[in-house]
Amino acid sequence: MNDRVISALCDLESEFDVRVLLAVESGSRAWGFASPDSDYDVRFVYAHRRDWYLTVDEPRDVIEKMLPGDLDVSGWELRKTLRLFAKCNLALNEWIGSPIVYTGEPRFHDAIAALLPSYFNPIAGMHHYRRMAQAALEENLVADRIAIKKLFYILRPLLACRWIVRTNSQPPTEFAQLVATEWVTAAEKCWIGDLLRQKADAKEAQVVSLSQEKVAVLRAEIAIHAASGAGLTATGKPGSAPLDILLREWVR
Repeated sequence: MNDRVISALCDLESEFDVRVLLAVESGSRAWGFASPDSDYDVRFVYAHRRDWYLTVDEPRDVIEKMLPGDLDVSGWELRKTLRLFAKCNLALNEWIGSPIVYTGEPRFHDAIAALLPSYFNPIAGMHHYRRMAQAALEENLVADRIAIKKLFYILRPLLACRWIVRTNSQPPTEFAQLVATEWVTAAEKCWIGDLLRQKADAKEAQVVSLSQEKVAVLRAEIAIHAASGAGLTATGKPGSAPLDILLREWVR
């Protein structure tokens, strides 16, 4: 699959006359709890040649392809990427922290990763992950049944909220790092470990049961994080100058 992804990205570079600066896996495979039938969600950042940026109208700044073999490839143009980065786009932040890097320019990856702490907004991060957990619970729990995939869509953002409360920083992309923290209890780690073993062999749609007690605990934690955002403080951003430097360096 790694070879297929790199080949697909090379084809896109030729087709659109762009340069891929960073290409990673996102979603459940990057988080570390993919099912056997999970798609491959490849996300990338790319730059055009200089003249593309010297036009009155701004052309399309996204490349999207759905390729055979459950290969979903989507990329953002560099200027769009940096604008979203400045606003603390959590999906982008997770790409930057992905443990699965297919290809790209290591210097670019290192540079934008080094800037991430300065642009991370803990208040925005808390609201993002808390809303994600709440939506996953409300939309997917039917009586006491929920797809095991959707249960992880509740657990991962809740643990991300815990990370933000305690560190005021971007949570790691890998779920295992969120679980390994001291603020996840031994009982929670045991339960999550059992769920991970089930999911490793389960199809995406397989359902599990949640006791009323478990559901109440999840709802209570969502409520706690809805209130805890008020106690967070966003540090002052360094402005756009560091991002302008990055843009100019990597535009061809």
